[in-house]
Amino acid sequence: MSEIALITGASAGIGKAFAMQLAPRCQSMILVSRDADKLDGVAQEIRAMGVGVSCIAGDLTQPLVVAEVVEAVRQRGPVSILINNAGFATHGMFAESDIDSQLGMVDLHCKTMLSLTRAVLPYMRQLGRGHIVNVASLGSFFPMKYAVVYGASKSFMVAFSMGLAQEVGHEGIGVQCLCPGYTHTEFHTRPAVSHFHKSSVPDRLWSDSDDVVSASLAAMDRPGTAVVVIPGEENLANARSALEGFSRVLS
Repeated sequence: MSEIALITGASAGIGKAFAMQLAPRCQSMILVSRDADKLDGVAQEIRAMGVGVSCIAGDLTQPLVVAEVVEAVRQRGPVSILINNAGFATHGMFAESDIDSQLGMVDLHCKTMLSLTRAVLPYMRQLGRGHIVNVASLGSFFPMKYAVVYGASKSFMVAFSMGLAQEVGHEGIGVQCLCPGYTHTEFHTRPAVSHFHKSSVPDRLWSDSDDVVSASLAAMDRPGTAVVVIPGEENLANARSALEGFSRVLS
């Protein structure tokens, strides 16, 4: 079955891995990223596979860019696979943070995700099928000191995905919230998280983007799979432990 996919944050890391692994399933793709040069490189690789690619280079915290992507959904769809992957983090005390950066994170992780999901759903309902993958984080299940807005916004993605799955699952539309742990990408090299040192995390807790995406797509292809997908047995065990700990603080 030939699909049309929309992938945000597609120029590197998990987003690029989604683009490369989904390409054999697709007749065309809409790829979105802030980095125009890297995005063009990914597009060239995919076009070499015989897949049509449309690129939108822009910052999805900006309403005009979101509107451009929504219009691309209308003109170049029907989108049958949506990967809401674009995201970023900051590090530091919330009380000392730049509030515009924190609000931008909420805009990207929450508002943009909602806008793009809402844009594709009517077409998926007409098709009677579709897949939506919202890329959250293992951090969704933990109190994230020094990254409180990041953790909270990713938790929003989990709750939204679980509720949406109940609304549209009977229409042939699968909803997944992918919650990877530490993953080797450019995510941790950005200035906003310069205080984080990858060496502080044991090697066994790190995953590769390709492995994370392979786990996501394998779950996508299994009927009846749970909405929340956490690649890695140790990551899954840690999430379950965190949820058990949360239940102990309820009053």
